[in-house]
Amino acid sequence: MNHSPWTRTAVSCALLVAALGAGATACGSDGNPLSAKPYDAADEISFNGPTEAGKPADPDKPLEITADDDGRITDVTAQDSTGRYVAGELSADGSRWHNTAPLAANAHYTVTVSIEDDDGSPGRKVLVFDTSKPTSKKRLNVTFGPDAGQYGVGQPVTAQLDQEIKDKAQRAIVERALRVDSTPAVQGSWYWVSNKELHYRPKDYWPAHATVQVHSNLDGVRISDRLWGGKSKPLKITIGDRIEAVTDASAHQLTFYQNGKAINQVPVTTGKPGFETRNGVKVVLEKQYFVRMRGVTVGIAEGSSDSYDLPVYYATRVTWSGEYVHAAPWSVGSQGYANVSHGCTGMSTGNAEWFFDHIHEGDIVKVVNSNGDPMEPFGNGFGDWNMDWTKWRTGSALNGGTPDGPPPADAGRLQPTAV
Repeated sequence: MNHSPWTRTAVSCALLVAALGAGATACGSDGNPLSAKPYDAADEISFNGPTEAGKPADPDKPLEITADDDGRITDVTAQDSTGRYVAGELSADGSRWHNTAPLAANAHYTVTVSIEDDDGSPGRKVLVFDTSKPTSKKRLNVTFGPDAGQYGVGQPVTAQLDQEIKDKAQRAIVERALRVDSTPAVQGSWYWVSNKELHYRPKDYWPAHATVQVHSNLDGVRISDRLWGGKSKPLKITIGDRIEAVTDASAHQLTFYQNGKAINQVPVTTGKPGFETRNGVKVVLEKQYFVRMRGVTVGIAEGSSDSYDLPVYYATRVTWSGEYVHAAPWSVGSQGYANVSHGCTGMSTGNAEWFFDHIHEGDIVKVVNSNGDPMEPFGNGFGDWNMDWTKWRTGSALNGGTPDGPPPADAGRLQPTAV
């Protein structure tokens, strides 16, 4: 059965962005190929608000689309020229759609509205418009980390802001625009470590051999009256094998797992009483073939019984305050039997070389059964995995939670240290 177009007063193209306070630069319609005679959707929809044709739209004003009584909106897609979609909400009865995320300034948008009449005859209207430039020159820039490359399954993604964001609503705007996509897909969340730093991690470790891509949709987005989002360089990293080195401090043994299989076990020594090695999960920060370690860098008086100044080889760093896994030929007699170090995990030179060759930045180094304090979640490396997932999600501005607070400034960024 054929349906003739409804007899309605057509809505002019100039009204299609009325809610934005500006006219469309172009508009058109195309029918659904499944309909013999698609009607003109412009007869059945309107964009609410005053309009001034020929000028860019104000991105601060809402984009609202409504259907007449005899029609219903079935879908609305709003996308800018860079591929960013505008989130929106469609009422249950299809009578109204409005944006729930802000429009970007100085952007070119295409809006596609699908609608149907009481008999199910479909129609479609396509609109394009531009938004005006930001009124303020102040921009928020984001730098993602780590550097592009391959990392272990424990590597968090970081976002460093060049200005503080304290307001929760503003944090939500920023966080919503910071996108992390992985293949295969995993559940993950941002955590506000401080007013200028966010960390992103999955619920569990990254899948082995995953690809992780990070980008910002903040460019041109209004954050506050005087602050707009700026451009940011995207990031792509890949994940290697699942590597986990687990040290049992009471058994004095380190077991090296690759993709869930134990492939090596070596005797070690960890921190002695008063210098106990931190319990918990750490992430490899860097590898250094040679490090000079001195006790004075961690407050040990020079010339005291605990003082040291040693050349150390095959050093794998896991905290900024100076905890390493490294060669300790001076303690070989105690390795596998006693804990005699100042906090590091020591092993023979041969075992340390093997470990150094098989461990990578971002891999997991975990210590269990030590009498030491737990690894800090932030400020002394990547202790992110020591926070359970439920608490982690409270650090997101999108989940209604509030972080406990930022770590002390520059916490833990000390010189190399404990042997």
